[in-house]
Amino acid sequence: MSLPQLNVYRYDSATRALITLVGEIDLATAPQVSEALAECLRDGILGIDVDLTAVTFCDVSGLNAFLTAFRLVTDAGTALQLHYPSQAMARIIEITGSGFLLHPVLTGRTRPRRIPVDAGGAL
Repeated sequence: MSLPQLNVYRYDSATRALITLVGEIDLATAPQVSEALAECLRDGILGIDVDLTAVTFCDVSGLNAFLTAFRLVTDAGTALQLHYPSQAMARIIEITGSGFLLHPVLTGRTRPRRIPVDAGGAL
């Protein structure tokens, strides 16, 4: 039995990073995803886009890595968006209520508007 393999590629442009993942994301490889995203934060990246075009499998470990990273990234004032998931992966993301991870243009949704501060909302 062969071990799952994941290749992680990073391309930076000013304060944005594109992380391209190739292969399977599971219990064995999810730490690679987490590390790549954490490294972006350490490097002062303000926007992280993750290209999932070449991801052939993603289990709950992968989804958890993205959810944890989203929380850390958001707390740091940075943005994280997933792009081009497979239909199966997009469905799992939506079913679990994690659709906020997906780039809104690709899902046909728009981000919810925030209530203006003067109306009692957050910045």
